[in-house]
Amino acid sequence: MTEIRERLIRRIRSEGPVSIAAYMAEALFDPREGFYATRDPIGAGADFITAPEVSQMFGELIGLWCVEAWRGMGAPDPFHLIELGPGRGTMMSDALRAARLDEGFARAARVHLVEASPALKNVQAQTLASAPFQIGWADALEDVPAGPSIILGNEFLDCLPLRQFVKHGGEWRERLIGFAPDTDDALAFVLSHAPASDLEIEQIAEPLRDAPEGALVETRPGDASLVDAIARRFRADPGRALLIDYGPADSETGDTFQAIKSHEKVDPLTDPGKADLTARVDFGALKRAAEAAGLSASAPVEQGAWLTALGIEQRAAALSMSGKADRGLIVRQLHRLTSDDQMGALFKAMCLSAPELPSAPGF
Repeated sequence: MTEIRERLIRRIRSEGPVSIAAYMAEALFDPREGFYATRDPIGAGADFITAPEVSQMFGELIGLWCVEAWRGMGAPDPFHLIELGPGRGTMMSDALRAARLDEGFARAARVHLVEASPALKNVQAQTLASAPFQIGWADALEDVPAGPSIILGNEFLDCLPLRQFVKHGGEWRERLIGFAPDTDDALAFVLSHAPASDLEIEQIAEPLRDAPEGALVETRPGDASLVDAIARRFRADPGRALLIDYGPADSETGDTFQAIKSHEKVDPLTDPGKADLTARVDFGALKRAAEAAGLSASAPVEQGAWLTALGIEQRAAALSMSGKADRGLIVRQLHRLTSDDQMGALFKAMCLSAPELPSAPGF
């Protein structure tokens, strides 16, 4: 039994069932045993793989997008290029290699990696050791100095804490984590005894509040907190935030909370701290929250269509003709990133901008 599991059991015995958000915070971010704090989980031989690890083309196009976004902001010098949850640093490395072709961008950029995991910070430092940019680390977005900013977040939102509510007896009740019947240590999902408060119901996406009996909805307080932090930054200085993740374009009911270990789905309540915990991002709710905070929010665009509009097919052709990469591999990478049966349709891209800026590239 892991220390995290033991601590959760003691907490539930003492205080009663805990929210899924609290469970995720313990399992993912505990500084000693949390999933992200103790390992490098990304890659073909690890727990999961992300788009930057699939192909260099993904990060390169992000880098070129950043150059165009920076120009659309008036080419501020200096400005902050910020990545949230940068994984192994692969996307930033590829992005900087492409973006440094614009000497003004390279001169103006101050790169900040927002990372809570000491293990991943070490990997990122190695990946970016030769990058000709000023690079620093921060524990939170709020720790990055004020100023014009471009914020990147690829598969960052899906691991932020969420809560679940079930329509039961005509009322919304929170789905919590407690003990299975007749046990005092077997973790299981349970419903709260008390109905959700008016404030909690307000956090449920408005189109879902009248869902039928038995419906399950998810709310994402972590997303709302991030949107607020971005809005505060962009009220002071111009900026854009590019967010790419998996989830529906419109709010939907259903349980999307899952655990991934060694590329396989496992029980999320088994061995907390040993598997990645994620849930689909509600892009409809994200857009409404951003607009309520005073930001300009694009409609979500499917990743495949967005990458195609940015020129990924032309980049794939150029790599194939260069003779420096296997053509078959490039074709497989392109398929993985853009096809509807792979990442192309499930993953979406969205841009949040300061309201005074023009439309962002590709949106």
